[in-house]
Amino acid sequence: MPSRLIFASVFLLCALLLAIAFYMEHVMGLEPCPLCWLQRFAFMAVGLVALLATLQGPKGLGTRIYGGFMALFAGAGLALAGRQLWLQSLPEDQVPACGPSVEYMLDFMPWFEVARIALQGTGDCAKVMWRFLGLSIPGWTAVFFSLVIVLGIALVFGAFRPRRQRHIL
Repeated sequence: MPSRLIFASVFLLCALLLAIAFYMEHVMGLEPCPLCWLQRFAFMAVGLVALLATLQGPKGLGTRIYGGFMALFAGAGLALAGRQLWLQSLPEDQVPACGPSVEYMLDFMPWFEVARIALQGTGDCAKVMWRFLGLSIPGWTAVFFSLVIVLGIALVFGAFRPRRQRHIL
C-alpha cells in the first residue's frame, strides 16, 4: 500500500473526527472542556502533517519523518485522552472543581495559565456527556490516536514500503 494513500486516509479520518466534534458541539449542544479542546488541536496537528505528506508524496526518509511526526502528535493526543479518562474514573469526591469556559479563560487569563489549567483538566473534563458502545468521547479519541500511532510507527519502520520482486528464471 503506498504511503501517500495512508497519509490521505489519516487526513480524512482527522477531518471526519473534527467534523463530528463540531457537530457534537454546535448541533448536539455538548460543550467541550479544556482537555477536549487540546485533543482537537492534536487531531488538527496530525491531520496537517498527513495533509502535507499527502500533497508532497514523500519517499524513503521523508515518509519516515512524516510518520514520526504523525505518531508524535497522536501520542500527545493519547496522553490528553488518557488524562481525561483518568479524571472520568475518579470518585465524585476527588474530581477537581469545575472551571470557567475556555473562551472566558482566553479572554481574561494569560495564555500560559490557560494552558496549565487545560493540561490539568477541570471538573468539566470528568463529566461523561455521551457514550457510544460503552466508550465516552475521550475513550474513542484514545482509540483513534492509538490507531494513528500504530500507522505512524509502521511508516517510520518502512512497513508499507514496496517490496522488490525477485525475478527467477
